[in-house]
Amino acid sequence: MKTLFKLLLLFGVMVYLVFAFTAFSGNEDMTACRKVNFVIADSAHAGFITTDEAERILRKSGAYPIGQTMSRINGLEIEKLLLKNSFIESAQCYKSPNGVLNILIEQRLPVMRILADNGENYYIDSHGHTMQPQGYVADLVVATGKIDKRFAQTRLLALGTYIKNNPFWEDQIEQVFVEPNHHVQLVPRVGGHIIHFGTTDSLETKFRNLYTFYQKVLPDVGWNKYAEISVENTSQVVGKKHHK
Repeated sequence: MKTLFKLLLLFGVMVYLVFAFTAFSGNEDMTACRKVNFVIADSAHAGFITTDEAERILRKSGAYPIGQTMSRINGLEIEKLLLKNSFIESAQCYKSPNGVLNILIEQRLPVMRILADNGENYYIDSHGHTMQPQGYVADLVVATGKIDKRFAQTRLLALGTYIKNNPFWEDQIEQVFVEPNHHVQLVPRVGGHIIHFGTTDSLETKFRNLYTFYQKVLPDVGWNKYAEISVENTSQVVGKKHHK
């Protein structure tokens, strides 16, 4: 129900934006633009695109509208300039009375950073879209090893999304290493062990088994007791101790 409400609300906003932009753009408004009002969706969940960054993009391209006559401001051109940034999924620009330009930005939400052995370096968002770093840094799981784009946009996307949507694992897992056979190892932030995860199938079962092991076994024996923990077999968890 909440999702339906959000979709209806978004549809209403989009209809209003189209109407408002058409209405104000069609008149010869000689008022000077005195304010740019940026609205960035999901700003609490991702900080790549901020008001300062959006303003910087427009200033760098010479399209920052403050001081320009409202009737001469090309909203479509501003949208195109913003969309050149791969972290921006959509941009809507519309004019309001009294010299105010409103820019609504929806940013892409990255779930994982890819640093592949072949030299590729990019983020993937919740839809599998790839984004070049462009100097941005996020505290996300980093995947390394033998990674091709197809594997990243399917299997690693599912794994990264699962981790990001589960606060415990988002705090615990810091790296994913991909082997040549596309089996993965997880590197935790806490504990001196490597997690052999196997394929990215049965995510729910494997993480549930691992969580049970974390809660019932490691508190008794110590977090550094095991060098390796395997959940490849969904019917059991196997721990390998450190060599003395």
